[in-house]
Amino acid sequence: MHFMSIFCAYLCILFCKGIHGYLNVYMNVQEGQKLLGLSAELYYIRAGVVNTNALDYVIDIPSRVNSIAINWQSLIGRPISYGISVSNALPSAISVNLNITKSGYIPTDVEAFQLQLLCREGISVEADVNITIQVTLNRALNNVTEFTLKRRKVCYAPVEKEEDLFVSNSVVPERSEHGILAICVGSVLSLMIATTLLCIALCFRNSLAYQKSTFRKIEVMQEMPKAPKVIPAAAKNPPTSEPQELHRRISELTVQRCRVRLSSLLQEGTYGKVYRGTYNDTDEVLVKTVGQHASQVQVSLLLQEGMSLYGASHAGILSVLGVSIEDHTAPFLLYPAPDNTRNLKLFLQTPLARTLTTIQIVRMSTQIALALSHLHSHGVIHKDVATRNCVINDELRIKLADNSLSRDLFPGDYHCLGDGENRPIKWFALEALQEKIFSEASDTWAFGVFMWELCTLAKQPYAEVDCFEMEHYLRDGYRLSQPLNCPDELFAIMAYCWALLPHERPTFDQLDVCLQDFYSQITKYV
Repeated sequence: MHFMSIFCAYLCILFCKGIHGYLNVYMNVQEGQKLLGLSAELYYIRAGVVNTNALDYVIDIPSRVNSIAINWQSLIGRPISYGISVSNALPSAISVNLNITKSGYIPTDVEAFQLQLLCREGISVEADVNITIQVTLNRALNNVTEFTLKRRKVCYAPVEKEEDLFVSNSVVPERSEHGILAICVGSVLSLMIATTLLCIALCFRNSLAYQKSTFRKIEVMQEMPKAPKVIPAAAKNPPTSEPQELHRRISELTVQRCRVRLSSLLQEGTYGKVYRGTYNDTDEVLVKTVGQHASQVQVSLLLQEGMSLYGASHAGILSVLGVSIEDHTAPFLLYPAPDNTRNLKLFLQTPLARTLTTIQIVRMSTQIALALSHLHSHGVIHKDVATRNCVINDELRIKLADNSLSRDLFPGDYHCLGDGENRPIKWFALEALQEKIFSEASDTWAFGVFMWELCTLAKQPYAEVDCFEMEHYLRDGYRLSQPLNCPDELFAIMAYCWALLPHERPTFDQLDVCLQDFYSQITKYV
């Protein structure tokens, strides 16, 4: 009898450990790269230790991905019994199929099972798809452990005209299959409250375990942001305001034309051109210039805007490298362009950009936020923050550039409101539209649109709104809607940038904290 008691106690110790030390369940490196942009294994259970952070996180499955794989392995020297089920929130729109039976045994060698997720053709929707697994070590002792892998399948069907507005009653609007324009049921004030609360909830630094979902205000948001520095539209940034200063800078950067070689034409507008080339036969450069028929005003504008970021020494800023001006020839502006540096907006419109992950988009946003923080710390307002005025290289490092030639190379992004000046109306804050007032806060607004461009692969913001109606739309509380593949937390940061009153928008130091915290949130379990 005593022996049987000891034996039963031994069995209880052996099997009542749950799955601790007995099981691995994880995504391999290839799956991590495909879904998260990380070259790392993501363990849900490692040697029986449950990674609650990873299990709590919902991973988006992009429209381009039709199947996912999960690796598992029994570590006890024998197969372990399992049961598996899949819940699908929208079976009418998404079909899901496992390549394994609903019950069986987890092998002792590393193997993978696959879940196929197919979108119904011609539909745009998101749906939660959860994989629930039951692991049974000993049925007699009722030693059953259950866990769920959370996924969200994104289906996207391009349409000729997709509504991209929401109204300011909520930061995270309801999304329908047809992207119908949301109806305004709240005041502009409610947008301020909702966006502030969401961003505060996002920007947390908890010392407790992530799964407890503890949140608190970050330190930089305890006080109202200081009033932003305001620069009237008529005034340029101080560095290039005087012709004498412009001439001095050009003389400092002058290079010999014979040292510049043009290799290929990248962009061409009505008068503006961008070439890829080399300087001194070794340095890869982008060259901005104009055609021989360009007017003196167009030449002067190229030089003035091209020198606007002169001397900006920052890893996230593309400042002019050299200038070549010779008699009877068009000026050349040279910019450093290693690693196949090219225009960000054009890159986003290529098939290669469709593989961008949320993590990569957050990294890109952070790089530009830091660049703008640097400019603002030196009293410089950019006034034209957009993907068209950024460059990207093969390492997905992006830099903020000046806006020289952008009006000519991207005419669809600029509109004239009858005052003879082409401006990026749909990137403008309300005060910039109404009073032509530009500030750090108006750069923040444009940065929110920039992030929206990243998530939509450079879709046109407010595509269905006439430029003459933009002031009315913004004043009534309409904003860009949440892109289908954009996490709620990331969209909350965008919406926070679109607060109606300038002093209610975050600074770029605050935005950097928000982005860094979100980045930590989505990578901490890897």
